[in-house]
Amino acid sequence: MAPVPEPGRWPVWKLALLLYPFAAAAVAINLFMLALMARALDWPNLSPELSVLLSIGLGVPAAWACGRWVRRLLDEAAE
Repeated sequence: MAPVPEPGRWPVWKLALLLYPFAAAAVAINLFMLALMARALDWPNLSPELSVLLSIGLGVPAAWACGRWVRRLLDEAAE
């Protein structure tokens, strides 16, 4: 049985859904920059398009982590 949320309190999944575009964009940028740094180790290049495609899936856990972080900050501010 799921806990009943308090009125006016956003659950983590709603915050994560709201923050997903920003988290996925941050993941794409970080993947591309990491690939640029990895070129110094003679690793293969990662195109911007592939970075964006990979960030679609990797953005989900990043958005969930952002949602949990924002939820904690909101709870802390409400105290």
